[in-house]
Amino acid sequence: FMCAAAPLARHMARAHQFLTFTTPPNLQVAVAFGLDTLGDWLAQMPVGLAASQQRLAEALAREGFAVLPSQGTYFLNLDLAASGVTLADHAFARLAVEQAGVATIPISALYETDPVTTILRLCFAKADATLDEGAERLARARDLTAQAAGGRVI
Repeated sequence: FMCAAAPLARHMARAHQFLTFTTPPNLQVAVAFGLDTLGDWLAQMPVGLAASQQRLAEALAREGFAVLPSQGTYFLNLDLAASGVTLADHAFARLAVEQAGVATIPISALYETDPVTTILRLCFAKADATLDEGAERLARARDLTAQAAGGRVI
């Protein structure tokens, strides 16, 4: 969407034409280079991602989280209620980042209406050490919710 004076709008429309309907020559060269030098990257990339997915799922399960099945994505989802968390996804995600230093995505943020508020999304396209520490920090965040309630699940 654009709102501008007519002389400016003409220039912006011209720039838009070349930015969205053609690929800049330098990007074409970069893509050609990448395709020529891929090696076995395309074969190895899904293998590495599958290993990362399994590593994170297992680490989270060891920490007592209920991991939902996941295919064809870079994300795992956690069932918060089944994991002992009664906070809504947004509240728990905020607590996790602020008090345990681990960033997550509340699924409710992806809804326009009637959001699901009991699912948390985690990206597993990370280094092994990051995945391991993330699972530990998420468990710490869950423990903090119990401590805040004086031992009661909140």
